[in-house]
Amino acid sequence: MDFIAAALAIGLPALGVGIAQGLVVAAALDGVWRQPEALRDLRTMMFIGLGFLEALALYGLVISFIILFVKAA
Repeated sequence: MDFIAAALAIGLPALGVGIAQGLVVAAALDGVWRQPEALRDLRTMMFIGLGFLEALALYGLVISFIILFVKAA
């Protein structure tokens, strides 16, 4: 049961983060296509957003490690 919980704890956030990253990059490319002079601002905001999304995936990884390796007393 712990293995299923750990798999869900990392799998679902990874799925959500992957979809969100695709949407963020698509929106940034659309913005650059519409307004090329805003490339620097859009790129900066995109990388900040991608960093926050990666943090969410890392939280899922930490939770899955806790589920696997920390046993209740």
